[in-house]
Amino acid sequence: MTRTPPVLVNRVPVAAFVVTSAVFHYLGPALAVLLFTALPETGVAWLRIAGAALVFGIWRRPWRIRPTARGLWILLGLGAVLAAMNVTFYLAIARLPLSTVGAVEFLGVLGLAAAGLRTRRNAAAFACAAAGVAVLADIRVAGEPLGFVLALANCVLFVLYVTLGHRAANQPGADGIDTLAASMLVAALVATPFGIAAATPAFTRPDLLLTGFAVAVCSSVIPYVTDQLVMARVRRATFALLLCLLPASATVIGAVVLAQAPTPQDLAGVALVIAGIALHRQHEDEPRRHAPSEAHPRP
Repeated sequence: MTRTPPVLVNRVPVAAFVVTSAVFHYLGPALAVLLFTALPETGVAWLRIAGAALVFGIWRRPWRIRPTARGLWILLGLGAVLAAMNVTFYLAIARLPLSTVGAVEFLGVLGLAAAGLRTRRNAAAFACAAAGVAVLADIRVAGEPLGFVLALANCVLFVLYVTLGHRAANQPGADGIDTLAASMLVAALVATPFGIAAATPAFTRPDLLLTGFAVAVCSSVIPYVTDQLVMARVRRATFALLLCLLPASATVIGAVVLAQAPTPQDLAGVALVIAGIALHRQHEDEPRRHAPSEAHPRP
């Protein structure tokens, strides 16, 4: 069974979904930091994954979908990647500054964007965005070799997330959000043996459970859903370029939420990223999925 998104959702500009994803992408880690003093990183990651699986299960009831053989492999692969990516990310930011982990993470994203360049205009857009990310990224060697190994592993996993997520969003006859929901259930199953024991102190602390649930919604529900809505409408390379907005959003959130005044260097980086995204154009001859209302008849 597939679901057709409301017409109103199809009319929302891609930029609105990208900005929403970017904002919540960093609100989630901000809340997760509050849990690190009470729970190990693996326990926080499990609360995030399990909370998201609960939300998706109630909302989408993904066990009712009947994927094709190829769709099943995408679903299982995405679930395994989500589990590994979330755990690795928290292990990395426990050892390195968030800005460092984010900068390493975007090496893979920039590679995906570069691989899809087809015009001089988009090459210039990529150059602007890449320069902006480089300006914003504060990569420092902190004497933590394990932290950098984990950050590099997270980089690879993030590329796999973008690749598999894009395939999930563009499967003929399937709904990307339903596939995402089912994948999150798989992620919860994969992560449980490694994380549930570390999360047990939260079971008797309603404040920790509530914070963990907020982390799940902010980090693994809202951003991943908006990512699916974007990936259904743009090429993978275009989506990778749009993700360059994330470091810029971190700077803005830091200024607005945490009262961290941006430096002139930060403002220059934000301006370059925005200029690159504004300059980029997806051409009509580039493959993209039809609007959901055209691709899937109503059940």
